[in-house]
Amino acid sequence: MAGNPHARAAGILCRDPAFRLYLDRRARVRFGADVPDGTHTEQDAGDWIRKACRVGSRAELDTNQQASATFRLIQNRFNRWRARNKEAS
Repeated sequence: MAGNPHARAAGILCRDPAFRLYLDRRARVRFGADVPDGTHTEQDAGDWIRKACRVGSRAELDTNQQASATFRLIQNRFNRWRARNKEAS
């Protein structure tokens, strides 16, 4: 993929309802938060990725090696979760 592959992938991920469901369920499991399914919006998902990767914009995912590595870890964890939770697909 030419251009900004991680930034583009992050945008796609944020629009994916299954990823937002993953964030809802992750918040409940990891933090005991009272977060019903359907809580995270596309904007929330983008904010979460930027915060987790410690960047100010998605474009930095393609220029900051640490952020890129963190983003790949997020993708891998989500993909494993999705594989275990077929109803989320």
